[in-house]
Amino acid sequence: MSTKFSWELNPTDTVADFGAELNEQLPLLVRKLLVQRGIRGPQRAERFLRPRLADLGDPFEMREMDAAVERIFRAADHGERVCIYGDYDVDGVSSVTLLHTVLTAYGLEPTCFIPVRTKEGYGLSEDGIRHAVASCGGAPDLIITVDCGTSSVDEVAYLNSIGIDVIVLDHHESSTRGRPPAVAVVNAKLEDDSPLTYLCSAGVVFKLAHAMLKRRRLTDFDLRQYLDIVAIATVADIVPLVNENRLLTRHGLRIMAKGGNTGLKALNEVTGMRSTPSASHVSFRIGPRLNAAGRMDSPTDALELLMTHDAERAIQLAHCLEAHNRARQQEEEKIRAEATQMLERNFSPATDRVIVLGSRTWHPGVVGIVASLLMRRYHKPTFIISLDENGLGKGSGRSIPGVSLVQAIHACADTLVSGGGHDMAAGLVIREEMIDEFRRAFDTYVQQHTNEEQLKPKLHIDAEVQLSELTLELLDSYELLEPFGNSNPQPVFMSRNVMLSDAPRHLQGNHLKLSLRQGTHECDAMFFNGGTVHLPDPPWDIAFTIDRNVWRGRTSVSMSIQDIRPARLS
Repeated sequence: MSTKFSWELNPTDTVADFGAELNEQLPLLVRKLLVQRGIRGPQRAERFLRPRLADLGDPFEMREMDAAVERIFRAADHGERVCIYGDYDVDGVSSVTLLHTVLTAYGLEPTCFIPVRTKEGYGLSEDGIRHAVASCGGAPDLIITVDCGTSSVDEVAYLNSIGIDVIVLDHHESSTRGRPPAVAVVNAKLEDDSPLTYLCSAGVVFKLAHAMLKRRRLTDFDLRQYLDIVAIATVADIVPLVNENRLLTRHGLRIMAKGGNTGLKALNEVTGMRSTPSASHVSFRIGPRLNAAGRMDSPTDALELLMTHDAERAIQLAHCLEAHNRARQQEEEKIRAEATQMLERNFSPATDRVIVLGSRTWHPGVVGIVASLLMRRYHKPTFIISLDENGLGKGSGRSIPGVSLVQAIHACADTLVSGGGHDMAAGLVIREEMIDEFRRAFDTYVQQHTNEEQLKPKLHIDAEVQLSELTLELLDSYELLEPFGNSNPQPVFMSRNVMLSDAPRHLQGNHLKLSLRQGTHECDAMFFNGGTVHLPDPPWDIAFTIDRNVWRGRTSVSMSIQDIRPARLS
C-alpha cells in the first residue's frame, strides 16, 4: 500500500436549512461543506460566502488601542521623530509598509528599521535598538514595534530609561514575565477573552489604522486600497482564515487582482502568475519570495518592493527576490539532505517522538523551512538548529496538531537560553552542548501530553464524490468558500474505484500526470511529487483537491492528488 495516511471521512449526512434562496443557489455538496465548517442558517451562510467590510468590528474593542492612537496623534501634532521597528518575514515587512503608509498620511515622516537575522536576530535586541536609533539620525521620540515586542520586557524598559516611548503592535504569545512597560501593547493574545487572537500583525496594524481614521477622518486616504498588503501577511503567516481575517483576505485578493500594490504587481509578473490571485498563490509564490529576502539577510529588498511606487524599480526588486529565492532553495536542499542523513543514522520513526537536529554549517534563515519539510515527512514535532562558531544555536520548530511548541519550550526552559512563538511554529536559542538534553526533555514532554493516536498522520476527507460531479458549475459555488488556509482548509474529496486510462506521465520535478477513469467519465489529474511514491495496482481510491484552471482561454476543473490507496468496498 502506498499511503502513509489514515483516511478519515468526515460525516456529511446532515444538511442545514440555508433558506429557499441559498438552498436553490448552492449545490448539495457546497451546503454540506458549509455545515462541516460550522456554518448554519441563511444569515451566517451569507456573511461567510459574501463577507462585507461593513461587518468589521469596532477597532477600539482591542485593549489599549485608545492609548496607542492617542500617543501617535500626539507625535503627529508635535512633529515628533518616530521609528517603526519590524521583523524580517512577510508579516513583518507588510506591517511596516502599512504602518508607514498610514503614519505618512497623518503628516509624520517615520523611519523604518528591520533587523538582519544573522546580525541583530529576531525582535528587539541590543544591537537592533542601536542600529535602529542610528538609522533615525538620533534617538526617536517614539518607537513602534510591529510583529515583535510582546516579550521584550527588558528592551522596552531600557528604551523608556533613555526617554523613548514604545508602542507594541503584535500577535505573538507573551512571555512568563508578563507585559512589557510600553505606552500601549495592542495584542489580542494579552487579553482574557478577545475574539481577535487570530489576527497577524498586519491585521493589528489595519485595526490601528481603522481606529485612527475613526478618530480623525482623512478625505484623501482610502484604507481599503491597502488590503492586499494585509492579505499577503495573513496568508503567509498561516494565521487562521476565519472571521475578520477571512474578510480582509477575500477583499485584499480582489485588490491584488485589480493591480493593487506596485511591488506585488511586479512580483506577480516576474513569477508568471497568469490566473486570478488566490491564497494558494500567495502561499506558494508571493510569500516564499518575500520571505527569502529576510532569510538570506536582505530584508530591506522585500520592504522596498512593497513600499515603492516606481514600476521599473519594482521589477528590478522582484528579480532580486527571485534570486534570493533560488539561493534559499539551494541552501534548503543542502540542509534537507544533510538532516536526512543524520536521521538515517540516529532516528527511529517507531520510537522517537520528536526530531531535533543541529549543525554549524546550516544557514539560520532556512532552518524553519527544513523543519517544516521533515515535520510533514515524518509527522513529528521538529526543531532544526543553526549553530554559530561559538556553539550558540538558533532553531526553528514546526509542530503537529495537538503538540504546542510554546508549551513545550516552557516545559524545557532549563535546557534553553530562550524561546517563544506560536503553538505550531516557534523559535529557540540553545547552547550546542544542551541539544541532546533538550531532545530528551522535548520527547518526554510529547510523551506526557499526547497519545499514540494523535501521533499518527491522518488525512481528513471532506466528502466522497463521483468524478462526473466535478463541473464548472460546481466550481462557481465552491469558490465562494475561499480563501482557503489555516482553519478554513481547502476541502479534500475522495472517489472510489478509479482506473487509469493511460500510463502515468512523468514530468519534470518528479511529478506525475494521471489520466483517470471512473465508469464512463474520464479526467486528468496532477500528482505532485508522485514520482517518488510506489503506486499500488489499480483500481484506486483517490484523495484530491480541485481548483479552476485557465490555460490558453480554456477553463477546466483541475485535480491535485493528495493520496492514493488500493480500492476498498467501503
